[in-house]
Amino acid sequence: MQVSIVEQVVFEDNHLIGINKRAGQLVQPDNDFTEESLEDYVKEYVRVKYKKPGDAFLGVIHRLDRPVSGLVLFARTSKALERMNKLFSSRQIDKTYYALVHGKPKEPEGNLVHYLVKDTDRNITQAYNNNKRGNGVRAELNYKVIRIGGDFCLLEVHPLTGRPHQIRVQLSKIGHPIVGDLKYGSDKTNPDRSICLHALALEFIHPVKKEPIRIEAPMGDDHLIYLYIDQ
Repeated sequence: MQVSIVEQVVFEDNHLIGINKRAGQLVQPDNDFTEESLEDYVKEYVRVKYKKPGDAFLGVIHRLDRPVSGLVLFARTSKALERMNKLFSSRQIDKTYYALVHGKPKEPEGNLVHYLVKDTDRNITQAYNNNKRGNGVRAELNYKVIRIGGDFCLLEVHPLTGRPHQIRVQLSKIGHPIVGDLKYGSDKTNPDRSICLHALALEFIHPVKKEPIRIEAPMGDDHLIYLYIDQ
């Protein structure tokens, strides 16, 4: 078991476990990569800690792109998995991200609505201002500027829909790509091939306890976002 996984646990009860994912970690096994995934490490963590015979149950509720850091939530029971899936699908989860972007948006806060189309030939998503093509899926997010440093700007982002690459492509569409995100318009790469996008927190009604809960995965002082913004 990866020893450092213990340090990545930010929340744990009988139903859910929250992990502060590091940029570069895979959430689930991928045939294109040989290394173990976060799911593998967390399963082993649960099996050892709770002395589970055989494989421990672990449900993947949602995912983050490999170059993105931050909160990933897993279910420890099938009941929690089913109920959390319903919360996500019905948009009853408040998601908070930090995104470091190039430049500064004209407005200090705003709402973005685009229609996303996956370009399978280039393995990239494109954003359009309308759905005249008829094949776009609606994507919406709110953002606000929380810090400015040099040529960069730190945004707090709340996606209201959950589309693949949504934050990345929508911010790029308005001319402010995420730092390090070469796929969506950044002019520089990060040394660790990460992008400056961090999943900070999830807020929802606990699926079993039925009480409000906020789970947060804080950024360390050495996170690349701070290194850029403090230059």
